[in-house]
Amino acid sequence: MEELKTLSDEWICTHLGDEYEKYSGAVVPPIFQNSLHVFPSVEAKEAFDSNREEGRYFYGRVSNPTVEIVERKIAALERGDAAKCFGSGMAAISSALLSCLSAGDHVIAVKNVYGPTNTFLTEYMSRFNIDTTFVEGDKVSEFEDAIRKNTTVIYLESPTSFNMMLQDLKEVACLAKKHNITTIIDNTWCTPIFQKPLELGIDIVVHTLSKYFGGHSDIIGGVVVSRKDIIDRIASRERELLGGILHPFEAWLVLRGIRTLPVRLRQHQENAMKVAQFLENHPKVSRVYYPGLPSHPQYELGKKQMKGYSGLMSFEVKTTSDKLKQFVNSLKMFKIGVSWGGFESLVIIPCASWSDDQCKEYGLSKTMVRIAVGLEDADELINDLSDGLAIV
Repeated sequence: MEELKTLSDEWICTHLGDEYEKYSGAVVPPIFQNSLHVFPSVEAKEAFDSNREEGRYFYGRVSNPTVEIVERKIAALERGDAAKCFGSGMAAISSALLSCLSAGDHVIAVKNVYGPTNTFLTEYMSRFNIDTTFVEGDKVSEFEDAIRKNTTVIYLESPTSFNMMLQDLKEVACLAKKHNITTIIDNTWCTPIFQKPLELGIDIVVHTLSKYFGGHSDIIGGVVVSRKDIIDRIASRERELLGGILHPFEAWLVLRGIRTLPVRLRQHQENAMKVAQFLENHPKVSRVYYPGLPSHPQYELGKKQMKGYSGLMSFEVKTTSDKLKQFVNSLKMFKIGVSWGGFESLVIIPCASWSDDQCKEYGLSKTMVRIAVGLEDADELINDLSDGLAIV
């Protein structure tokens, strides 16, 4: 692990774990599409059963060589001991939470967390008498005030969905350690290229691989990164028993995406910054939610714990709900879609079907628009938004 700290993210993405000599000099490792691996003798199988030696495989639900290359790269990028990949981001998130929780426990989570994560905590985990308290998360005191005797997990997402609020990761981690509470963060927005939460004291990092890691909108996947003892526990329980391992072909596609991750993120950042600055100066936009802008209320915190900014942002338009729909429908470069992190630019109206009470509870507006800025020409994206805003 110590030697990995000296490696650049670029070298990790392009070369770590590929072992060219092992695969006949192939610059791209093969896809191990098989479901099982056989043993030369009964004794060899018995020896494996007794110690599960590293580098030996037996069944695809438990481990796979292609998947493990991806896991090694991501663990190194996050500066973690180990990582395990899952069949979706929610499989990774739910497995990380399940690994830390027992019936009767209490969770503290940031309010504007990813929607399905909110649903998992409030509707699914409540079946096991697990209660969740949601906080804004911009002040460490909110977490401290919410701690109970049975608090086991603090769940973070920095920036949060839609309103892009940050949490002070180092301070929250310090607080959690004082109370023996496990911290988990969804680091999908930043990726380890722009933020390394484990170095700030966070215990477990999760990602949706479908976003920037994949980068081409053609895979579904997730990953959990942490200390070796935590990952070993998740691997032998939640992943092996619930059967949520990432499939080999999807892993190979993620591996392809990782090779260009740093350069793609630099372009996402460059494009997004131009778009955010355009929107902030537009007379029909009342507010832009993007941590890369100096106007963001936590801009200084972002500079302290983040190295850069990806392509997802939100903004509020000075208009009615009906005209807001006309604006979104008029866009040509931005396609209407719920995901993000791929090469393409996307747009949604997050609160279109929300009640006024729901909007008030989460501090969001019905005239908020969320966009994912892709890899197209930034000027063309700006012109598209400009033409659309002209009709509202």
